[in-house]
Amino acid sequence: MKIGIFGGDTAGRSVDDVVTDARAAEADGFSSYALPQIFALDAMGVLGIVGREIPRIELQTGVVPTYGRHPLTMAQQALTVQAASGGRFVLGIGLSHQMVIENMFGLSFDKPVRHMREYLAVLMPLIHEGKVSFRGETISTEASIGVEPRVPCPVLVAALGEQMLKLAGTVADGTVTWMTGPATLASHTVPIIAAAAAAAGRPAPRIATSLPICVTNDVDGARERAARDFQVYGFLPSYRAMLDREGAEGPADVAMVGDAATVEKQVHALADAGVTEYVASIYGSRDERAETRALLKSML
Repeated sequence: MKIGIFGGDTAGRSVDDVVTDARAAEADGFSSYALPQIFALDAMGVLGIVGREIPRIELQTGVVPTYGRHPLTMAQQALTVQAASGGRFVLGIGLSHQMVIENMFGLSFDKPVRHMREYLAVLMPLIHEGKVSFRGETISTEASIGVEPRVPCPVLVAALGEQMLKLAGTVADGTVTWMTGPATLASHTVPIIAAAAAAAGRPAPRIATSLPICVTNDVDGARERAARDFQVYGFLPSYRAMLDREGAEGPADVAMVGDAATVEKQVHALADAGVTEYVASIYGSRDERAETRALLKSML
């Protein structure tokens, strides 16, 4: 299992700050550096710059919401970052959440699985062949793009429920998960997406998992901080469903917390569950973050 670094929210950070952070992740030997698309810097825009500045580390989005970006635009952006980085880009996309799409974007969240199915029906041909002809219920596209060199990038779909996992396994290159614990990964996520990929004659899917992680001697304090810092994910329906499946009361219960030996075992449990890459969301005090990063470096 590979180990990467989740760069986190870019609010309050400059492009130079992100470049410095990604450069440190590469220098430490981590396999990838991921950024979310939230409400600050544009993730793909920044990663295109990172790809020109830093030569080796894989760059990922975790994840860009599909609503609000036509798949033609998404493909152009993704292939541009792929070209700028010399073929080191992984496009992670997702639905986001109903409250975000309807209340903030002002768009319909009706039939989200249909939306993603039609979105991928346009996006994947554009990325792989540079052209598409598709007519759906919500998306119809007749177009071609000329990004050169056109080197297809892997596409990972944030998939939690069964329908989305089957879609990701059938059409895309894998999935990105967040707030999904090891038991759920082993019994739900991995088997469903792997079976779908096999049935479609596709390679074994990439399964990129991110969970909060903190090496600490103050376990109770670290879990309290996780409960506070990540509390919103306990209320968003898609993550709530995964926490319930895991038997977790809230995000603090799936955070990987403890001394170095305990946390190392928790990371290995992800590999045992079938995860192909762990994207570490490091949190805690400055010293705890340093200890956590040192442990992860030792596991590379």
